[in-house]
Amino acid sequence: PVLLGCGSAQPGGCPALCECSEPAKTVKCVNRNLTAVPPDLPPYVRSLFITGNPLTHLPAGAFPAQRLPDLASLNLSGNHLRTVEAGALALPSLRQLDLSGNALASFSPQAFGEGGSPLEELAVRGALRDHGVLLSLAALLQSGALRNLSRLELADNGLLLLPAGMFTALPALRQLDLSNNSLVGLRNVSFQGLGQLQSLNLSDNSLGVLRNSTLAQFRSLPALRHIVLGHNTWVCDCAIEDLVAWLKESDQVEGKEALTCASPDKMLGKALLKINGSDLNCSVPTDLPSQLQTSYVFLGIVLALIGAIFLLVLYLNRKGIKKWMHNIRDACRDHMEGYHYRYEINADPRLTNLSSNSDV
Repeated sequence: PVLLGCGSAQPGGCPALCECSEPAKTVKCVNRNLTAVPPDLPPYVRSLFITGNPLTHLPAGAFPAQRLPDLASLNLSGNHLRTVEAGALALPSLRQLDLSGNALASFSPQAFGEGGSPLEELAVRGALRDHGVLLSLAALLQSGALRNLSRLELADNGLLLLPAGMFTALPALRQLDLSNNSLVGLRNVSFQGLGQLQSLNLSDNSLGVLRNSTLAQFRSLPALRHIVLGHNTWVCDCAIEDLVAWLKESDQVEGKEALTCASPDKMLGKALLKINGSDLNCSVPTDLPSQLQTSYVFLGIVLALIGAIFLLVLYLNRKGIKKWMHNIRDACRDHMEGYHYRYEINADPRLTNLSSNSDV
């Protein structure tokens, strides 16, 4: 039986290079140098592991729905997947999918088929380094095809910003993991509609501050009780006042006592919960656009006053200015008449000789 299992699949048995357990409804094809999904997977399989293989492409029908009606858990992590075509994951019972550790370059928004998918857990840790794939995933989530999704893992992807409205069509989402990215802000991220969200992990990012609009969204989510914010680069200036006030009153943040300032230097290492208004020296407004707008208004007023004074001086000296203009006009006219006289003399030889004789 061992020799037969390693050589080729038996009818209704286990594919070559895979390990199968019919009682556990499990098939494992781990580190077997597979370049394609085995076509002869047993129909009883519920949990399928195809990991650590040079698998690069998932075509449409890679997992035939009619042949695999009970496949509920699919682990494709640690392969070399780059392309997932439309219909490649159209499985009627699929509840868990792990695509972590791949280098996805193309992911069809119709990967789960035309209709909705029963998928509940999706992990794509370290698989969204390509911005186009992130946009494709966002389009998939926004389409409503994964409305049953309750857990979404987007960690370890180096994300700077998230597409606007990425999570708006996930009403069943309970756990969202955005840790170990490079997120610098959440201004364009909407958590509205996530009424079931219980856990949000934002640790190990580059967050400098959370704006009041984001904090208001957190307050409005009734089930949200676990927010992780550790290991971010908090900038402790006047803009962080709202975050500090929210931390002091909220019981949603885990380990909030350990949150510390990363800048400026005078605040380095200071606990956010121990920051007071006097520490921030917020007497000077920090809203740069408002400052610039005020400066422009002041400059306009000054220029208007200078213009008014100039016009007033001209009005008060109008007679002197008029006389000065007449004098300049007369001087110019006399000067031009002199030039004209000399031109006439030089142009007529007779006048030139007469002028010479007269001089003599």
